[in-house]
Amino acid sequence: MGRIIAIANQKGGVGKTTTAINLSASLASMGKKVLALDMDPQGNMTSGLGVDKDEAEKTVYDLIISNAGIEECICKDAIENLDVLPSNINLSAAEIELIGIENKEFILREEVEKVKDRYDFIIIDCPPALSMLTINAMTTADSVLVPIQCEYYALEGLSQLIHTIELVQERLNPSLEIEGVVFTMYDARTNLSLQVVENVKDNLNQNIYKTIIPRNIRLAEAPSYGMPINLYDPKSTGAESYMLLAEEVIHKGEE
Repeated sequence: MGRIIAIANQKGGVGKTTTAINLSASLASMGKKVLALDMDPQGNMTSGLGVDKDEAEKTVYDLIISNAGIEECICKDAIENLDVLPSNINLSAAEIELIGIENKEFILREEVEKVKDRYDFIIIDCPPALSMLTINAMTTADSVLVPIQCEYYALEGLSQLIHTIELVQERLNPSLEIEGVVFTMYDARTNLSLQVVENVKDNLNQNIYKTIIPRNIRLAEAPSYGMPINLYDPKSTGAESYMLLAEEVIHKGEE
């Protein structure tokens, strides 16, 4: 049965989508069957895995507004072992469409239930907001992985995110867990990066992944080619880091 991990941080620009793309692709390259589920209207996870978000016939939006079932929306084998459930700007209208709909927090979960046994992992990229789309993702997920950028304001907003997760646990998804925190955009040349890591470790009572994702120019370039880092430049430090993170995620699930 598939393990469903939502990647969330309402603070944008923290490497959330980069992590969603490259964790998905790294797991797939290790022979795991993966569904990459894009819940962000920007659709960057979709295009970063080589799927044309504007050409996709059916997207998450169709699924949310009950215009299509999940089977119709999945793009099969975007990469070996990896299917994509695409998203595009249409999804930004979903919030309004859901006003007054009963059980709107569970729409995604009910659809994902139908296919989750086919996958080892379902990785959900959440939008950078604590919206109904994020709530749907958290209601569906087994756990939430939080990317944190190694910068001065890293902890800002984190307590709000953890509070949201706790509310979802209380009211919608009692089995939801915090998967852990992964540090991104680490710059070894600055003392600040190291201070942030130490500060978070001191202040956050959460599982912190040992793998730290560095700032890496190849990681930044890869999405514009519609490729995850392990295909774009498999020998880069970015690719190696995400492979290590994938190994940790697999291992954590086996504990």
